Amino acid sequence: MTSYSDYKDQYLASLDVEARRVHDEVYEAAGVAMELAGIAYQARQGAGLTQKQLAERMGTTQSSIAAVENGARTPTVNFLDRLARACDARLTVRIDAA
Repeated sequence: MTSYSDYKDQYLASLDVEARRVHDEVYEAAGVAMELAGIAYQARQGAGLTQKQLAERMGTTQSSIAAVENGARTPTVNFLDRLARACDARLTVRIDAA
């Protein structure tokens, strides 16, 4: 049985330059979405709110909160700011060195 790591290496090796560029962009974008999903979840949990309660405070829907928390939707800065305020927190944006 091939390990996931081996399979991934084989798959990436089979891509041409353009396909690899697209793959890397999508993978990175998904990584950011998942990081933001975790941040949103932690903020909501830290505030002791359910998804429904947070949605009500933000003037949005529970399904919108769920989509952000599961990484299906990448939130805008405006959405994150509203989320932070609804959790009695403050949004801080930072760029770190690679």
